Amino acid sequence: LVSPETGVSVSAHNVVVELAKAPGSTGPWEKFSFGLDPSALQERLFVTEENVDGFLGTALCPSSCSQSALESQPLIEVLDVSEERIQIRVE
Repeated sequence: LVSPETGVSVSAHNVVVELAKAPGSTGPWEKFSFGLDPSALQERLFVTEENVDGFLGTALCPSSCSQSALESQPLIEVLDVSEERIQIRVE
């Protein structure tokens, strides 16, 4: 993280934490952890195609699914992510 470019904005019903990657760090962030105490952190995933695929794959087909059921899974593509919406195409 780059500390001068990080920040926190707090309002009555919301908190925004701004993070910036260090110059040598590349690629999208996959997940983050948060909490009041380091021993009790909660993990959350960022919205990426891989994370959506993994989530829906688990939700639609638990670990007991057969290989043929896994092969018939829909193709999922994240088209757009913004504060107002997440657009996902499923084929």
